[in-house]
Amino acid sequence: MASDCVPERKFWQLAIADLEKHLAASRDGLTSAEVASRRVRYGPNSLEARRRLSVPLEFLGRFRNPLVLILLVAAGISALTGDLTSFIIICTIVVTSALLDTVQEYRANGAAESLKVSVALKEQVLRDGREVTVLGQDLVPGDVVLLAAGDLVPADGRLLEARDFFVNEALLTGESYPAEKHAPDEGVETSEVASATNAAFMGSSVMNGSAKLLVCGTGLTTQLGQISSSLRRAQLPSAMDRGTHQFGMLIVRFTTVLVLFVLLINLLFHRPWLDSFLFAVALAVGLTPELLPMIVSVTLARGAIRMAKVQVIVKRLGAIHDLGSMDVLCTDKTGTLTEARISLARQVALSGADSPHVLDLAWLNSHFQAGLRNPLDIAIAEDCSPRGDGWTKIDEVPFDFQRRRVSVLVEHEGQRLLITKGAPEDVLKHAVRYEEPGKPDLLPLDAAARARASKVFEGLSTEGFRALGVAWRELEPDRKGAAVSDEQELVFAGFIVFSDPPKASAGAAIAALGAKGVSVKILSGDNEHVTQHVCAELGIPISGLLTGTQIEALSDEALTARLEETNLFCRVTPVQKNRIILGLKHRGHVVGYLGDGINDAPSLHTADVGISVESAVDVAKDAADIILLQQDLGVLERGVIEGRRAFGNIMKFIMMAMSSNFGNMFSMAGATLILPFLPMLPVQILLNNLLYAVSEMPIPLDAVDSVITEKPEHWDMRFIRNFMLVMGPVSSVFDFLTFALLLLVFHADEALFQTGWFIESLATQVLVIFVLRTRGNPLKTRPHPLLAVTSIAVVVLAAVLPFTPLGAWFGFAPPSATFLFAIGGLTVSYLMLAQAAKWAFYRLWPPGGTAPASVLRVAFPLIERS
Repeated sequence: MASDCVPERKFWQLAIADLEKHLAASRDGLTSAEVASRRVRYGPNSLEARRRLSVPLEFLGRFRNPLVLILLVAAGISALTGDLTSFIIICTIVVTSALLDTVQEYRANGAAESLKVSVALKEQVLRDGREVTVLGQDLVPGDVVLLAAGDLVPADGRLLEARDFFVNEALLTGESYPAEKHAPDEGVETSEVASATNAAFMGSSVMNGSAKLLVCGTGLTTQLGQISSSLRRAQLPSAMDRGTHQFGMLIVRFTTVLVLFVLLINLLFHRPWLDSFLFAVALAVGLTPELLPMIVSVTLARGAIRMAKVQVIVKRLGAIHDLGSMDVLCTDKTGTLTEARISLARQVALSGADSPHVLDLAWLNSHFQAGLRNPLDIAIAEDCSPRGDGWTKIDEVPFDFQRRRVSVLVEHEGQRLLITKGAPEDVLKHAVRYEEPGKPDLLPLDAAARARASKVFEGLSTEGFRALGVAWRELEPDRKGAAVSDEQELVFAGFIVFSDPPKASAGAAIAALGAKGVSVKILSGDNEHVTQHVCAELGIPISGLLTGTQIEALSDEALTARLEETNLFCRVTPVQKNRIILGLKHRGHVVGYLGDGINDAPSLHTADVGISVESAVDVAKDAADIILLQQDLGVLERGVIEGRRAFGNIMKFIMMAMSSNFGNMFSMAGATLILPFLPMLPVQILLNNLLYAVSEMPIPLDAVDSVITEKPEHWDMRFIRNFMLVMGPVSSVFDFLTFALLLLVFHADEALFQTGWFIESLATQVLVIFVLRTRGNPLKTRPHPLLAVTSIAVVVLAAVLPFTPLGAWFGFAPPSATFLFAIGGLTVSYLMLAQAAKWAFYRLWPPGGTAPASVLRVAFPLIERS
């Protein structure tokens, strides 16, 4: 937007008055009418240039599928050669299939998008002279946005006000250390983003302070938008992406072999080339589960809707699979193991005696610091009366996760005091003297005093209290600012002590996750004594402990070797959390990370599935794949179960479609060797495929076996291939028995043969759903009513169709009652054998397991060698 409004100069080079004139804006923000007109003019504040396509465009997009294009070409050839019936039938089937696919997937994606909007990042904006909350994508040039620590900068703009404002601009500048920003009225004469100290840019995160931002550029016109194609690295494929790709390649290999085989046989037998071509294409369509994308989208979307009902919002649909596959969850202690109801307990000096002065200093530090107020600062403000009469703030040294402390420079009656608050060990390290209540003189912080301080701190931690160290030093009366280098030669005042009661439900939730195959590892910035106390209160066994200091001394290889036996990591920094997650992934685990702070963003990105909470800072929510509306591991456990249920239904479709499709198409390819005519007309194959697809559409609604939700599920191509190679031939056996029945008993001609096999193949293909939808006894678990109705209706339709006028269009001939009875008997026999084969298969090849030597393994040596 800067280039549109101020083409000749950068917006940070102009004076504020000139910029407001160009933007037709003011410090009080825009009116609602102005916002509406600008939104039409400038579009959404988003880096995504593509919007969601309309239903018609989505429908047309289905015809980019190569197989569909081949079918349409074949339909055109049929029309040109005078076969108008084939042309109409093929076009009708293709259009109907594409329409069903489009409508189902569009509705599913719409439902998922509406859920994401509920947790979309929101901004505080001045409009119509008052502060309102709007979605970040609704910002327009001229808006005035209020920013605070923990926010993401939602657009490019000039700072109208800035108070100790530090932002991380690493995405744009590559500089990892926060940059301090100011709000002068005049512009800055530089063309470099890194030197624009009076501006903030989309993609930056606010680390400290607060500011008012006049929006000058939105969406693709921002600095980030202009270089988004180079900055936006291709994301590593998720476990879901890798699984579907591997499955697709498996199908391509099988399809290629079968199609080439059929074409070769038909050409050798000098059959009509057009019929042979159409038959081969129809065979490829029949083997390909073309509804898989729709089934995946609908299943995941329905999973997202179900998860929303248990207070879990999914931002990335593929994360449902990753959540269900998760076998290690890394989480912080506060708010997860504890209630996050932190209250001020007491304030003590180095000796352990009560010290009101410690609270005075801590209050001044918390009150005047401009960074993100953590629960400890809030507890200080809420649990004690104001103590800042006469004090004014001069400067601040913001908190960072390496120093683990924050300092403020304050003044009272000419005295300038630097007050430092932070991790006790870090504050003590920079102190040289200490104060004791009742003693007028400061005492040297010698080895004995440090030992006493450590003993007091350890005692507080062992009792489950959290503590911060507080120190101070006096600076020169004319000192205008403070720096990290001033945090030396401090006077240690004592400890400010807090209590945070354990969350009663946490122990049971961790045990429940463990029972579901998810081990929980606690990554805490707190010391080991506090964390161990909380774990003991909740009955959480500690299998191993590593501190940040110990982790620092370990190489990546040594750390990775220690991860399996360790479930408690204390005093860890954000960098160390990242190392732990990478180590777990290196060992083959699917890792989830639950975090809500600024420092958690890298770990949320690194984990297979990033999980945050609704109350988290924007940086964490933006990085997360899943948002919990309650910060409770019990909620997460229910989300894990829903994720596994969704993945279980996807695998159910794949197992059923591939076993039956492979069996029928294998039979069809084999039939070309023994029959003087095509075993099924191309249009009959397409009709078979369409009716079968209709019967499977309710699968996302179906329940899954409890065993699937009891442990993590992963894509296993070897298991899918083995299942297909075992169950497919079982289907083929009955196909060939049908061939024998039709040719030897009923002496069927071409039309009757094709009719009989159409009915038998569709009946076995559809009704086996009731056998394969569960790993156990199908009589003990009920399918979803809609799945049962559609499946039975499709089979009835297949049996009735040859008796209707429409049946003649498809080349069917009406069979006799005896014929249908025989087909029914074969179908029942097939279902019984399929159940036996399934039972044997799951015993010999359990999912994720290794099959023992067995008769079945000997019978199918190709399975293990391929």
